[in-house]
Amino acid sequence: MVLIKEYRVVLPCSVEEYQVGQLFSVAEASKNETGGGEGIEVLKNEPYEKDGEKGQYTHKIYHIKSKVPAFVKMMAPTGSLVFHEKAWNAYPYCRTIVTNEYMKDNFFIKIETWHKPDLGTQENVHKLDSSTWDAVSVVPIDIADRSQVSNADYKPDEDPATFKSKTQKPQTHPKKKAF
Repeated sequence: MVLIKEYRVVLPCSVEEYQVGQLFSVAEASKNETGGGEGIEVLKNEPYEKDGEKGQYTHKIYHIKSKVPAFVKMMAPTGSLVFHEKAWNAYPYCRTIVTNEYMKDNFFIKIETWHKPDLGTQENVHKLDSSTWDAVSVVPIDIADRSQVSNADYKPDEDPATFKSKTQKPQTHPKKKAF
């Protein structure tokens, strides 16, 4: 079964500002989630160039056994809670492939990301053929929706709803006032 979803996330900053923040966030999350044989293991992190595309290639292994409930750990076969992520970051385009060796060809996630300087209004940014595009489910995500964050996890200095871009004039959100 193949599911194709397009998630549109409008950010309160320029794509250039996001690029810097993304690199920091990925490194910080990796650091915070790793330790004691669990978390994220980085096998490769190196520049790549292929067919005119240049960027950074990473191969990570996610060990998630400590992140699942005890009953799942007891039932999960050996190796089923280990995921491989191979990513090609040629910002503003990024491609990520997630696999699980236990499930072999029965599990495969491909994530293709375009960072575009708009309000999430561009249709079919991946240039899919019309029959494929018709099957795509478009899901808007509002990262400023505070109802999605528990009070215990809320950090005012990390709230995207209060972020003010230093390099870009505020844009009007399609459903909201300017950020």
